[in-house]
Amino acid sequence: MSTVIEQPVEARLVAAAPRMPSIPATLRYDRRDPFAVRMTFPAPATLEGVEVCWTFARELLTAGLKSPEGHGDVRVRPYGYDRTVLEFHAPEGTAVVHVRTGEIRRFLQATNDLVASGLEHLQLDLDHDLAELMRDAC
Repeated sequence: MSTVIEQPVEARLVAAAPRMPSIPATLRYDRRDPFAVRMTFPAPATLEGVEVCWTFARELLTAGLKSPEGHGDVRVRPYGYDRTVLEFHAPEGTAVVHVRTGEIRRFLQATNDLVASGLEHLQLDLDHDLAELMRDAC
């Protein structure tokens, strides 16, 4: 069984223009980092012209489907019946995208099939991680 789930999603960038352009994005989950989700935007879709990846808690994404969540760099909230808003805050500015809630739900279901919510800690190899930290400290 694969340890990584990747799902392309269509994100709609909220901009001043009346028509929100569609941009491709990828949601990624790796059981080796069981608490985290990554959302990646390809270089052509970013102001800097380089791929941008945001990492945030899977729990934040799950909770944000039902009510506004997040107080830091990433915030998630429902928008209408079938959209979810993700806000990404950086010193350069804020990007706000809409994603179909169904796409996010499918992704989260796949992550839960791989690692059940609440059991993420079982995926961690704390002895190995501690040994790595100690090795780097020497």
